[in-house]
Amino acid sequence: MADHLRERIESGELAPGEKLPSTAQLKEEHGVSQTVVRQAIFLLQMQGWVEGVHGVGVFVAEELPQGQGGS
Repeated sequence: MADHLRERIESGELAPGEKLPSTAQLKEEHGVSQTVVRQAIFLLQMQGWVEGVHGVGVFVAEELPQGQGGS
């Protein structure tokens, strides 16, 4: 799940500053539990790919790790 989201970010499908789909949307899209979605997002946060804004959502980091991105 984390790999899939990372690939979407690297390809430019999810651009820096863009909000990720909700936990519910990701659960349905991938057929996984809420725990799996949360673990994937937590991993991506620790790696610097996404940033969580409490009460708002999770966004693609403005500066991606290792200078990667879709541009």
